[in-house]
Amino acid sequence: MATVTWFDRVRRAPPAVLDAAVLVAVGLPTAMDAWWNEAGTRQADALTYALTVVSIGALWFRRRRPFATALVCGAALTGWYLLGHHGELLNLPTMVALYAVAVSHDRRTTLVTGAVASAWSGLLGFTSSDPIGARGGSPVMEMLWPLVPLALGEATRNRRELLAWAHAEREREAGRRVDAERARIAHEFHDLVAHTMAAVNVQMGLAVAAFDTNPDTARAALAQARASSKEALQELRATVALMRDGAGDGIGPAPRLAGLDGLAHTARAAGIAVTVDEDPVAAAVELPAATELAAYRIVQEALTNVVRHSNARTVAVSLRRRGNCLVVDVTDDGTTPAPPTGNGYGLLGMTERAGAAGGHLSHGPVPGGGFAVHAVLPATTDTAASA
Repeated sequence: MATVTWFDRVRRAPPAVLDAAVLVAVGLPTAMDAWWNEAGTRQADALTYALTVVSIGALWFRRRRPFATALVCGAALTGWYLLGHHGELLNLPTMVALYAVAVSHDRRTTLVTGAVASAWSGLLGFTSSDPIGARGGSPVMEMLWPLVPLALGEATRNRRELLAWAHAEREREAGRRVDAERARIAHEFHDLVAHTMAAVNVQMGLAVAAFDTNPDTARAALAQARASSKEALQELRATVALMRDGAGDGIGPAPRLAGLDGLAHTARAAGIAVTVDEDPVAAAVELPAATELAAYRIVQEALTNVVRHSNARTVAVSLRRRGNCLVVDVTDDGTTPAPPTGNGYGLLGMTERAGAAGGHLSHGPVPGGGFAVHAVLPATTDTAASA
């Protein structure tokens, strides 16, 4: 348990309590200095104490009316000078008021206030009846003291602004992380469910069409649909358990390119001829895990789009090494192209996955009919993919 210091208690005190403490801390030395005067100089009288009360009382409003407070305290200080009182502590109320001005306003205001207060204080020191020269003093010192509380107030305000900026930046970073995590979860669920359910939809349609004319075909299609949906349900439960508890039973490793045959089998079960051509050079090189996952998901989503949106009969999946890059191509011969970006999350998700892995992705119809997905991903951990 963290120890609460006296400074923490002071900071958490109500503003009214802090204001009262400031009045007492400033008022006592100021009143004592106004009361005590050297023999042969003007002694304190009713006007002296009236200026003291006004100067100290004005500090109660320094948070809400800092400029007005500074003007009142400055006027009271001017009155003391004109009456012949020149105690060193009579400046305290004005210094506190100037500090409040610097804390509550911008730098330009602080500079203008400092110039005016310094000039006015120097003028008072030069024209007052106090024998400054006899005491070894100088009007220059009178010009410098107003700058001290203004500098302190400026430093305090800058620190508060820096802390506020840091807090806002942390909030923005937390928001970005939440958005990124939300997008990641959406991608995972989409990739997990869409591919299998698209195949299930095709298999169910085949079963309905063959139900009366070819019961064996319908039965086989239903069995395949049941197996696919059961597999998707198990994966979905495992993913939900992982997101809820941080760990789940039966959660396997992230999918890798070695599992492409399973994706091809699912698409073939939907009636599409799928060929997978993996360059031996690419297969022999150990790829970064992020690249393998991105390539797997891109192929998965591309095949899902073919099953759902195209009447293609064949699909060619190609993986080959080109320099420090892994090139992934998925091309179908359908006459109805896959939907363009914006009509769904599939193509957008593929593009985002490629970018997150350090590569890029393009897609579009091919001459003569069909649709192609082309992705370039980094084949090493320290090399970004290039076109």
